[in-house]
Amino acid sequence: MEESVSLLQRIKDVFGCREQDVRAYSPLALAYIGDAVYDLVIRSVVVERGNRSNHDLHRRAVKYVKAEAQSKMITALLEELTPEEESVYRRGRNAKSGTIPKNASRSDYGRATGYEALLGYLYLTDRTERMLSLVSRGIKLAGMEI
Repeated sequence: MEESVSLLQRIKDVFGCREQDVRAYSPLALAYIGDAVYDLVIRSVVVERGNRSNHDLHRRAVKYVKAEAQSKMITALLEELTPEEESVYRRGRNAKSGTIPKNASRSDYGRATGYEALLGYLYLTDRTERMLSLVSRGIKLAGMEI
């Protein structure tokens, strides 16, 4: 039987990455990786829900990855976060990124950045199950079933 190794650990092994103290990462670095991981999760679910045109897949995924949707999800999840997770979220929410997309309010964008920072932190600390649980629960609590 093959031993289960996380994707993160496989990436580190294949590319010879050395261990880092994730707590020292900037909140925007955490949000950067969190955005990518969250996008991968959503795209994976959307593709698994049916083989469609690229345009339709993109249109379905955008509903979940836009700042307004992420803001709704994290707002619904706040009471369920551990103190550590809440701290990471707040750092991300309060980080100054310099730009705000034209289709997002400043407050939605800040909350979405915090959410992505939290997801990035959970991914980089190899807590994939918790990350997936928060994404799934956030979608449900925000009334946005995929």
